[in-house]
Amino acid sequence: MTEDGLPRGTTGWRGSITERGTTMRSYYGRPIVKEPVWQAEIPLYFFTGGIAGASSMLHGLARVTRNDPLAKTALYVGAAADLVSPLLLISDLGRPERFLNMFRMFKVTSPMSVGSWILGISGSASNTAAALELLGVLRPVKWAAELVSCVTGPPLATYTGALVANTAIPVWSEARDELPWLFGASATASAGAAAAMFTPLEAAGPARRAAIGGVVAELGLMQAMERKLGFVGEVYRTGEAGRFKKITKACTLAGAGLLAWKGRRSRAAAATGGALVLAGELALRWSVFKAGFQSARDPRYTVLPQRERVAKRVAAQSD
Repeated sequence: MTEDGLPRGTTGWRGSITERGTTMRSYYGRPIVKEPVWQAEIPLYFFTGGIAGASSMLHGLARVTRNDPLAKTALYVGAAADLVSPLLLISDLGRPERFLNMFRMFKVTSPMSVGSWILGISGSASNTAAALELLGVLRPVKWAAELVSCVTGPPLATYTGALVANTAIPVWSEARDELPWLFGASATASAGAAAAMFTPLEAAGPARRAAIGGVVAELGLMQAMERKLGFVGEVYRTGEAGRFKKITKACTLAGAGLLAWKGRRSRAAAATGGALVLAGELALRWSVFKAGFQSARDPRYTVLPQRERVAKRVAAQSD
């Protein structure tokens, strides 16, 4: 064995010196892990799925507090997002039957399997409730559908974070504890912003607070996640991921500020502020998506965290 732990006589391995002074090796200069095969539909699905899930929760809150205008808006926004989400997944998969095959079994240890069932149940419930609300019929059935939609809303808003964290992509797997919370905060901000755009000003207070609170929580979680990631988190400051992150920060702060400043008194301010927050949240999903590709391309992000964990275990055992 060599000092690097490689078998003696190994051929085809090429090394390079990183800025951390560590020799990195990969076979013929290739990445150690494969880049994701997902297409552009997936970050869009992350966005619409988040809106759908958080809108179901906002709808439930509005029903409990008897805020009917907000409840109807959140219901229709969530149902629309639930209609779009499966279409995005089917488009990425290429053939509709591949999406249907996801329902052939339920595997609790698979985020993909669990998420598919959550999407199917939540989407069916929210669209049933929205249709019955629009037609004004079968109120008991509508209430039951609303309850199912509200219960499945939180997992729908967050499971995509667990899904990406359950991969071998370094910047995703190393943030497995933060990504579901980050996606949940982003979903809350998105749903609140969308509802604030279409709800009468006097009834939109909870939606505005959800948008503003979601933005604050999201930016704090993003900062904490990057700090925990250490050098792996540098992908969020470079390339496409870095550009989308800048758009996220600029749009969400501007939108939340406008909602807080004039959102209660001005329809134009509520619509503009909500649109800015939505643009920022969409950019966040793209930033996380692109960060995965960037971290998969560079062997440093795979090997160095592994070496650091091994070093910590050896140090702990020696103590």
